[in-house]
Parts: sequence; structure tokens; C-alpha cells
Amino acid sequence: MILAAGRGERLRPLTDTTPKPLLAVGGRSLLGWHLDALAAAGIGEVVINHAWLGDQIRARARELAPAGLRLHFSDEGEAALETGGGIRQALRWLGDAPFLVVNGDIWTDYPFAALPAAPAGLAHLVMVDNPAHHPGGDFILRDGRLDTGDGTGLTFSGIGVYRPQLFADCAPGRFPLAPLLREAMARGEVSGEHYRGAWFDVGTRERLAEVDAWVRRHAVLGERP
Repeated sequence: MILAAGRGERLRPLTDTTPKPLLAVGGRSLLGWHLDALAAAGIGEVVINHAWLGDQIRARARELAPAGLRLHFSDEGEAALETGGGIRQALRWLGDAPFLVVNGDIWTDYPFAALPAAPAGLAHLVMVDNPAHHPGGDFILRDGRLDTGDGTGLTFSGIGVYRPQLFADCAPGRFPLAPLLREAMARGEVSGEHYRGAWFDVGTRERLAEVDAWVRRHAVLGERP
């Protein structure tokens, strides 16, 4: 699943007319990068949620999807359901097996095929070094397990594998993912890994310019827009 329903307030005025996942990095959209990377990892079906400017996301996703990649769209209407609510609404397509979720507003060279097909507990998260704008991190990684204990943690990359049981007690509607993860961590049911490769959170115009410059400097350019 690609989470693509955010409004992108900090990226305005760019996102007044273009949804955040369709902003360009290295000459192509964030959504295009994700779709190709997921297909290259052997994934055959992708769910994309959307709210703001959703018609654009649906149209461009169909144009950008590699041959053979089947798409489903989860329409959240005018107001996005946040990460937890968005995933919970999409469970009808995600099924009963563990599934991969990636934020639509990141750029990374993380190899999705390296993710476990099934986490040992309820979730497996990819963690990264703390960027300058988030120095305290999110969660502590110890011996392959994540928790919320004391100390400086790592930053959650927005890439994870989840079992649908994580959402079993959640009612439909708007809610964040983080509280569910913290509860599962307290029970020792969330594993993690530390990825040290390229990762960028494209949350502001300044960070969008930063990752665009990095991708162009390293010539990590795709063939399709």
C-alpha cells in the first residue's frame, strides 16, 4: 500500500494544484519511483489511498504503473483518514496476509524485496538515522526489537510490514498509526531494522529541493516521468 492521502500543507503552494505524491524528484514523480520499486521487488498488487486531488492520483497512477501491476484505490473523500484509518479502510484489498506499506511522501533506495514476508510479531518497521528536522527520533531499536524507552531513538522511515491483526480492534474512521504501534511495542510485538542507505522525507519545499538535488547529483534518474 502507498499512503497518498496527505494534504501537504507545508509544501504549499505546490500542493494547491498537485498532490504531494505527484511532486517530481529527479525528473519523475514520487509515486512513479514507488510503483517501479514495488514492481521490481515482485509485488503484483498495490493499494493507493487518496483524498486531496485524488482524481489526479488515480489518473497518473494508471499511467505510471509498470505492466502487470494491478492497482486498487481507496477513496477517503474530502478529509484524509490519517495513517491508521487509511490502512484500516484498505484492508478489504490488503487481505488476511501481512502487507507492505510505504509513505507516498518519501524518497528512498531501500530494496523492498529485503523486507520480511511476514513479521515475527504484528509489525516490522524500517528505521533510519535521524534527519536534522527530527533529531530525537521515534523508537528505540534493541536487538531487532522496537520500543519507546528512554534514549535517542531512530526515525521511522514510513516503510513497514504489518499483519492485519494490528487493526483488529479498530473502528472505521480517522486515527493515527503510531498509538497502535506503541501498544504493540509494549507487548514486544514489533521488530525493526536500521537502514543506512538513502532516505528523504519530502515534507517541505526545502526538503523537496534537497532530495531533488541529491538524486540528480548521484544520477539516480529514472527513465519515465
